[in-house]
Amino acid sequence: MTRRPLAAGLLLLLAAGAAGGYWLMTRVPASSPSGSMPGMPGMDMKRDAADVKRETEAPAPEAGLITVAPERLQTIGVKYEAVARRPLEKTIRTVGRVAMDERRLAKVTIKFHGWIERLFVSATGDHVVKGQVLFTIYSPDLVATQEEYLLALEGSRRLGESRFPEVASSSKDLLEAARHRFHLWDIDEAHIRDLERTGAVVRTLPIHSPITGTVVKKGILQGEHVEPGQELYTIADLSHVWLFADIYEYELPVVKVGQGATVTLSYDPAAKLHARVGFIYPTLDPKTRTAKVRFELDNPGEKLKPDMYANVELRAGLGTRLAVPQEAVIESGRTPLVFIHHGGGRLEPRPIAIGVKAERYYEVVAGLKEGEHVVTSANFLIDSESRLKAAVDSMGGMGMK
Repeated sequence: MTRRPLAAGLLLLLAAGAAGGYWLMTRVPASSPSGSMPGMPGMDMKRDAADVKRETEAPAPEAGLITVAPERLQTIGVKYEAVARRPLEKTIRTVGRVAMDERRLAKVTIKFHGWIERLFVSATGDHVVKGQVLFTIYSPDLVATQEEYLLALEGSRRLGESRFPEVASSSKDLLEAARHRFHLWDIDEAHIRDLERTGAVVRTLPIHSPITGTVVKKGILQGEHVEPGQELYTIADLSHVWLFADIYEYELPVVKVGQGATVTLSYDPAAKLHARVGFIYPTLDPKTRTAKVRFELDNPGEKLKPDMYANVELRAGLGTRLAVPQEAVIESGRTPLVFIHHGGGRLEPRPIAIGVKAERYYEVVAGLKEGEHVVTSANFLIDSESRLKAAVDSMGGMGMK
């Protein structure tokens, strides 16, 4: 009778254990990485077949590449552009100062002393034409030379037919000496002919303008005594002017004599004048690292005034070269970097060598091939700072071939 209760107790205990095991198996988390029961190693659980397939087919990470989900790249607005050969044009913008063309300047002086008898051009800024009378001058030396010339002329006429060659030659030499003095004083040949025709000594001599232009400097007054070599007038032809501009030394290689440029005025943006490079000065300013370049241009209506400032735009064609957008280049240390997009969110940081900068493009000297796609909007670098830093560090001191 005592064995039956004992057997019944054992059966009850086995049933309870089986029920507890089943309860634990149904409570194992589906996301357990090992698929085994907590605290019961070695007991693998049955996992989802899609999870196993995804893990076995996942590509191994490639060295030097950064993987960002395409959805993430699209969200933050990353853009790409193909590396291509493009016609590059470099634009140089600077400010120039207007100056008078030195080849169109004239200074009026005399080579004898005298007094200004009458002033016909009496103000700075007056416009004159070539041959116009500027003033008349009285000079005792000039009067005396006229008298000597008339006497020599009369003697040459009387003694020219003399039987004695020495007498005729002497008279002719005196006439030529007086004529030569007129020439040394820059007396116009027309005045000499008038003197010969009329035979009358004139008290004053008119002085004419040597060029057409504007009086930019006047140094005499009516009745003033003047000396030989004294500057009486400075006349400038302002229909053609110079423009001096400073060009940085790194821009000088693309600037050539004869190259065209566009000149605009800040107070009249609609007006555009065409200029050309006339001369590149051979010295460099050691402080500003610039060289002075002289532009030459016509000045219709004399709109440009000396010492006025004007804007200069110089465009230089560089030919067709391999180039990438300026936004694609990241200045990291001594070597510029670009990020190559290989598709599927895979990005490769790559060092390159760049050449000239033209507008919004950089010339690529080495490191890229035509057709590769570069990232032109790198805002994602902020969010991916840690991953990008690890990728760049992993490159070590790798250089370009």
